Amino acid sequence: MNQKEALTEYLLRLADSDMILGQRLCELCGKAPALEEEMALMNVALDLVGQARNWYEYASDLIDDGRDADKLAYRRDAHDYRNLLLTEQPNEDYAVTMGRQFFFDVWHYFTLKSLVNASDERVAGIAAKALKEVTYHLRRSSEWVKRLGDGTEESHRRMQDAVDILWRFTGELITPDETDQLMAQAGIGPDPEQLKEDWRGLVKEVLQEATLTPQPDDAWMYMGGKHGEHTEHLGFILAEMQFLQRAYPDATTW
Repeated sequence: MNQKEALTEYLLRLADSDMILGQRLCELCGKAPALEEEMALMNVALDLVGQARNWYEYASDLIDDGRDADKLAYRRDAHDYRNLLLTEQPNEDYAVTMGRQFFFDVWHYFTLKSLVNASDERVAGIAAKALKEVTYHLRRSSEWVKRLGDGTEESHRRMQDAVDILWRFTGELITPDETDQLMAQAGIGPDPEQLKEDWRGLVKEVLQEATLTPQPDDAWMYMGGKHGEHTEHLGFILAEMQFLQRAYPDATTW
């Protein structure tokens, strides 16, 4: 794999993860526990979809086969998607929704914080804009984890259950593969060991404040999303998300 191929793969991972998590959050429109929460969730979802478009557009330029950002989002099958498995997990109750968001936000924040200094100017520019939004995402999700974890007996139980359910999908965030290594060596992606240290450090700090217990670092983990191997959930997400483009390719309003 050369650097261009690795960069294209890396951009699709960033874009797909943003897109799928944004789609998951959009499912909560009209179903959030409070009006303020619904507005906040939809704002986070819109941020993620906007970030996904920026990454898709760069990937499209590198692929250069006639597919634009919309086609990369709406015309690829599940096995072509490179999103993190964590992002496709169902919303379940609000503890799971916020736990999933928190684990992702920590990874997202430290990844973007590194990408701001990428040797690739376009990557650095997109990351700088996204980092401002993700800083807010992380602050919000970490506050919810603490509020639920250190709240009532019921909220603590639900938040601990969420941590236990989602933990098995977090290893993929901080386990590097060839693409991650190549991006780090090129001065584009974050150093894998530093990312792992930062992610674990902040996650454990927040969980401790929330009176929650993390799973062991060496717990068994699900892997494969970055290589197109997904859970059954992604197919259902794409079926809904891509229906219009699949049914009416290249349709316009005029």
